[in-house]
Amino acid sequence: MHIHILGICGTFMGGVAQLARAAGHTVTGCDAGVYPPMSAQLAAAGIEAIEGYDPGQADLHPDCFVIGNAISRGNPLLEEILDRGLSHVSGPQWLADHVLRGRWVLAVAGTHGKTTTSSMLAWILADAGLDPGFLIGGVPVNFGVSARLGTLPFFVIEADEYDTAFCDKRSKFIHYRPRTVVLNNLEFDHADIFADLAAIETQFHHLVRTLPRTGRIVSNAAEASLARVLSRGCWTPVEHFNDAGGWHAAGDDALGEILLMYGKETMARARWSLTGEHNRANAVAALLAARHAGVPPERGLAALARFAGVRRRMEISGIERGVTVYDDFAHHPTAIATTIAGLRRKIEGRESGRILAVLEPRSNTMKLGVMKAQLPGSLAEADRVYCHATALGWDAAQVLAPLGEKVTVANNLDALVDDIAREVRAGDHILVMSNGGFGGIHGKLLAALRGRDDPENRG
Repeated sequence: MHIHILGICGTFMGGVAQLARAAGHTVTGCDAGVYPPMSAQLAAAGIEAIEGYDPGQADLHPDCFVIGNAISRGNPLLEEILDRGLSHVSGPQWLADHVLRGRWVLAVAGTHGKTTTSSMLAWILADAGLDPGFLIGGVPVNFGVSARLGTLPFFVIEADEYDTAFCDKRSKFIHYRPRTVVLNNLEFDHADIFADLAAIETQFHHLVRTLPRTGRIVSNAAEASLARVLSRGCWTPVEHFNDAGGWHAAGDDALGEILLMYGKETMARARWSLTGEHNRANAVAALLAARHAGVPPERGLAALARFAGVRRRMEISGIERGVTVYDDFAHHPTAIATTIAGLRRKIEGRESGRILAVLEPRSNTMKLGVMKAQLPGSLAEADRVYCHATALGWDAAQVLAPLGEKVTVANNLDALVDDIAREVRAGDHILVMSNGGFGGIHGKLLAALRGRDDPENRG
């Protein structure tokens, strides 16, 4: 089969492209921005990506056009496809029909932690010799790629609640028909497509309704929203984590230790490289999901001792003159708060150890200002806060005013970098948080640090 993918350079659609190619299909595609790193991944897989949406691409005569959810009415190629009545389908539906059918799908859903938990789960299964396929919205360092076909039966997928395509406004995860599901957490997000939390809970219950009686739901016991979802009706066995009387995790970030607990009993322990209560919870969720696939939790935890994390999740971009610059994908207030808290626990006890939080409110939800009231609290544990405020529907300086003198708001990126470089001193940690490229700020910060005098005596 020849498929032509509209929006091929998105993380999800690029993954679909690579899976299709690995399965033996002919794959071409197009996007408005064909550039690394996705363009390089596609080229390495032998996939041609065309710049732009010229309607002439309809004359490639593929068997099917696969439409990404970033494509909307008015797109010239989509309009040509519709006018000519050409075969087309959403990315999630094509994936379900041609890759996931007949496989044991393990899906990880939730507002936060999907990418990390999916990566942990895929690594646990791989370390156990099960060679899972996977499609993840990030790049697990252990694998170096975001998608792999693997061998039957297991397939791990990051199950996003965002809508499917211009023609299908159900959540993507409705298409996957998993046997094992992790419900990590559930908060209000994606304000551009959901009216409120109740609307998202309805989509999560649609997912629950697709699960077989022989399946397994691994659900966060600490989330009232998930309890409401399951109370609507559940036909599948549920196993909880973050349960003080059941499965949960403990550990000391300073020691790099994680303990798998059942009630007060320690079931297994390991050293690992991740930090924060959120990552320990992610780990327990992954361990329980892997157990449903046949991997004992003790073996799974041993695998996590060798888990190298996910790119753009507390990833060190570089160290210059004693200053560490991190790249993190956090963009929701809850994720921002837990990321800062995790870094704080990791560095506490050091002589300096200041955290300079650098934020780009870039997601659709943040641009709309739906979560703006939560931002000051989420950033409170940082020693200094820098916000790059562009294209927002609200006044960032006014919203962040409760943080007082420790906050700087700027709409010029270079000016923001200069402000940070003047403030920073040896031993500091610059935590950059954005769900986009942030104008290459990580490299600019490192270059600014290399180009200045010894920062130890500054600030």
